[in-house]
Amino acid sequence: MNRADLIVGAQWGDEGKGKIVDMMAQSYDVVCRYQGGHNAGHTIVVDGRKYALHLIPSGVLNPKAVNIIGNGVVVAPNALIEEMKQFKNMEKRLFISDKAHMVLDFHSAIDLAKEKLRGKNAIGTTGMGIGPAYASKIERVGFRLGEIRNIPKLVDSVMEYFRVNRVIFKALDIKHASKEELTAEFEEYAKELLPFLTNTTALLWKYIDEGKNILLEGAQGALLDIDHGTYPFVTSSNTVAAGACTGLGLSPKDIGKVTGIVKAYCTRVGNGPFPTEDFGEEGKLLRANGYEFGTTTGRPRRCGWFDALACQYAARINGCDELALMKLDVLDGFKKIKICIAYEKDGKRYTTLPENLDDIKPIYEELDGWESVKGVREFDKLPKNAKAYIKKIEESAKTKVGIISTGAERMDTIIL
Repeated sequence: MNRADLIVGAQWGDEGKGKIVDMMAQSYDVVCRYQGGHNAGHTIVVDGRKYALHLIPSGVLNPKAVNIIGNGVVVAPNALIEEMKQFKNMEKRLFISDKAHMVLDFHSAIDLAKEKLRGKNAIGTTGMGIGPAYASKIERVGFRLGEIRNIPKLVDSVMEYFRVNRVIFKALDIKHASKEELTAEFEEYAKELLPFLTNTTALLWKYIDEGKNILLEGAQGALLDIDHGTYPFVTSSNTVAAGACTGLGLSPKDIGKVTGIVKAYCTRVGNGPFPTEDFGEEGKLLRANGYEFGTTTGRPRRCGWFDALACQYAARINGCDELALMKLDVLDGFKKIKICIAYEKDGKRYTTLPENLDDIKPIYEELDGWESVKGVREFDKLPKNAKAYIKKIEESAKTKVGIISTGAERMDTIIL
């Protein structure tokens, strides 16, 4: 039986998964997205042209690949329709689970209102309604894409939701859509999306049985997982490798090779602990060199040094067979490069990730920097100090590096 390979973020998201999925997708028949929503994004550069993907799998840039959006994804229909406009002839190339839950306008309104009320205790969400949509799903009052096949019934269900939650809407000062507005909205969604809806689990099983080469991709990163991340400053889904099973309808036995994506440094968007964050000039330089601004929101990312403990944790929880080390070229020109090899808290030294990262101090090892790796495509041509840095990451994270990215273009990649 064929198995599906998996790409997973092994930091706080934004690791550069899009480039690797795009590159690997050239040799896969099927590419699947299994969780998250349009709050996440991949930026892919091909022949100098940038593509910003939020919901559509990165395999869309391979004209021979089939792309699947699984049941574990929460889909904002308007955002998906807009994103689809970038591409032509999507029929038979894109399939969307009819079990995937919708992110509707009131979900976004609730998200924004609650973040505002939290004030200084805000989680730092994108305000795009992802959390409220997943909350509706878990509360068993959500709305699935397949329901647009019967719009009158769907509209009645949404209106009933408004009635039951009228106190909440009033307290948050949110005005919801009318029955007529909902009907028009869902009719537009049905016109654009019905041809793409199907039972993607059955379709994926069929592809596996046929021996198709399948690649699975998630959004965000392991440290934002709802169960295993830096709670409560996390996303609302299971971003770890196991989420691919529930988000697509696969069994653990269906999973093959797992590649964890990490940057050669660390970034984080939103609030929450970030032990290796650099608040000085070097952090600003990392942001500038790496153009660290969110694909979806444009928000500047918090930047800092590579955290080997966090990487070791993520590699273990995801079962990573190898790491893809991204943006090594962003470190070009640094005289010294730091890597966090341990933590200190209350006089105690930690060499594994503790449950609570509050007031943690990183313990760094400094390595000599290098002049430039940008565009290098052979490992032997990397500077000696860059090779030493890669070896240190492998040793401290206890996982081998199998892919190295030295630039934004697809071909600026070293495969070991």
